Amino acid sequence: MGIFAHVSDVHIDAGERSLQRAGRVFRYLAELPTPPDAVIVTGDLADHGAESEYERLRELVDLPVPVLWCPGNHDAREPYRKALLGEAPDARPINRAFEINGVLILMLDSSIPGRNDGLLADETIEWLAAALANQPELPTFVCFHHPPEPLGIPFIDEIRQFGTERLAALVERHPQVVALLCGHAHTPAAGVFAGRPMLVAPSITSTLMLPFETEEIFNRDLPPMIAFHLLGEDRRLTTHYRVIL
Repeated sequence: MGIFAHVSDVHIDAGERSLQRAGRVFRYLAELPTPPDAVIVTGDLADHGAESEYERLRELVDLPVPVLWCPGNHDAREPYRKALLGEAPDARPINRAFEINGVLILMLDSSIPGRNDGLLADETIEWLAAALANQPELPTFVCFHHPPEPLGIPFIDEIRQFGTERLAALVERHPQVVALLCGHAHTPAAGVFAGRPMLVAPSITSTLMLPFETEEIFNRDLPPMIAFHLLGEDRRLTTHYRVIL
């Protein structure tokens, strides 16, 4: 039914390092003999939420397929809307729905302005409920930045998505939800939320180390990675990861 590339935590800033690492990833995607149906980017697009950072990212990404964005805790809604989406600046949550190749992809804003942890605002929960109710026949990815379950890494679990009871209730009521896709953790990970797969994309900018691996929190030298989510006609989901050297 579809191939969906999933990347996260681009953290474009004014330097060359972030641009080079992101460039490697997006060039790899652009040069695939068979392109994915879409590229899903789950937040922290900019490092400081500056308009110039979104402009750099927009100029960098040149793909023949849709690129779907949602904000993270490093993003700022007003410049994000203006420079990346070409919309009027607005501080409301940024939620978008896309139907691609018979799959509904819901990009939700789990950011809380000025904070690192996440929450789906009342407005976002209402938007999600309506989107799921409107197209129950379509297999659906629910995407946001902050993981809604702990990952066993204290550093990131303290700033994950909280207040997830309403999200869990919605997912449980809607069997068309295939998986929840997120980022934020800077490490590829998988878990279960409300009975569905919770799949965490690796980061482009750095890798979060597990507590038992090293005392180092982040490794900035390991290469970026990409997740590929393969959704079959029977709605069976398989995920593969690729290191981009």
